[in-house]
Amino acid sequence: MEEMKILMLGWELPPHNSGGLGVACLNMARALAREGADIDFIIPYTADHQEIDFMHVIPATNLDPIYRFGGAYDNMRICDKIIPTESPTNYLSIRDVQHAYQDFIKKHLSEFRPDVIHAHDWLTYEAGILAKKSLHKPLIAHVHATEFDRAGMHVGNPLIHEIEQEGLLLADEIIAVSESTKRLIHDKYHIPLSKISVIYNSLDEDYEKSAYRFSATPYHYLEHLKSSGFTIVSTVGRFTIQKGLHNFLHAAALAIEQNPRLVFVLAGDGEERNSLIELAADLGISKNVVFTGFIRGKRLRDIYSITDIFVMSSVSEPFGLTALEAAHHGDALILSKQSGVSEIIWSSLKYDYWDEQKLADEIIAIAGSEGLRTTLTTNVAHEYHQFSWNDVAKKCLKVYNKNIKHKRF
Repeated sequence: MEEMKILMLGWELPPHNSGGLGVACLNMARALAREGADIDFIIPYTADHQEIDFMHVIPATNLDPIYRFGGAYDNMRICDKIIPTESPTNYLSIRDVQHAYQDFIKKHLSEFRPDVIHAHDWLTYEAGILAKKSLHKPLIAHVHATEFDRAGMHVGNPLIHEIEQEGLLLADEIIAVSESTKRLIHDKYHIPLSKISVIYNSLDEDYEKSAYRFSATPYHYLEHLKSSGFTIVSTVGRFTIQKGLHNFLHAAALAIEQNPRLVFVLAGDGEERNSLIELAADLGISKNVVFTGFIRGKRLRDIYSITDIFVMSSVSEPFGLTALEAAHHGDALILSKQSGVSEIIWSSLKYDYWDEQKLADEIIAIAGSEGLRTTLTTNVAHEYHQFSWNDVAKKCLKVYNKNIKHKRF
């Protein structure tokens, strides 16, 4: 049977990723490759991806990898650490990189003739439209987050809204990572619900496969507190308005009033870092709050392992892979109802992101009841294992086939 050829357009892949988008793209592509797909994955930078042997990872520019911890799409600047190796003046904004990315796609299409184009989020939608018009092949727009999500349901960047709307209108089909994202696309961009398919993400396969042993070495202070009877409450992500971290700290202050043996760990970095540190001081809870800075890999897994309660406090979280990662390490979950992952995880406590008192009460309840914590952590393991990247790949193939005239699979 002839291979299905996929042109996959993305903005990041591990280890050069700022968040869950790159992790999702990597796992999805790997699962599609197991189904026999031939994938060219175009990235906007040059980096060593020799460990990825299941698809062709192709750089569109000579830029260094995007290391900016806040994520490439928080504003229209390029971080100082995104340093082009040639002609620095040609890359003064994210828009310049997008234009270079599209120019590369034009050239690449003379060599690679895909059956379908799969574009991830707004940064690649214009390139996807270009490829669709050049080849007359179906375009699948994958929505991991909208500008409404990233802006914490505020106005956001009007240019990004325009690009998102054009990409979603011209796509042959849209994949949303949750039902809440599907509804948001329909409500905000007036896309027919029949054009949107929901395909949930799954746990990073590398978490399942790789050998891992907890090491408390970087976190002696937290280990000492835990051995002294403190409960460790953590959250992981970019420090942006989307993540609801100011509400999280206000809830922390309410919880600490009733139970001072709580310590709150904020793992990540971003533009709200200084304001969050100041807020912890203003609330008088600095001694109970730890900021780790940006972490990844083993140090991130160590945070999950030392944590008792993981909180996803997002104002709007299309999915939320970190919740599955935390559950995999035995954490009890508290999820905002505004997160996509809360649609498929039932063994968690849930609250509206703005309800600081309810979050505080739920933290106190889990911290004070070993039975409740054990029930939550035991049951959630059965739930997240019901979803796999193999299922994701099969559902993607169904979407492709529905939009390809001559089906290959």
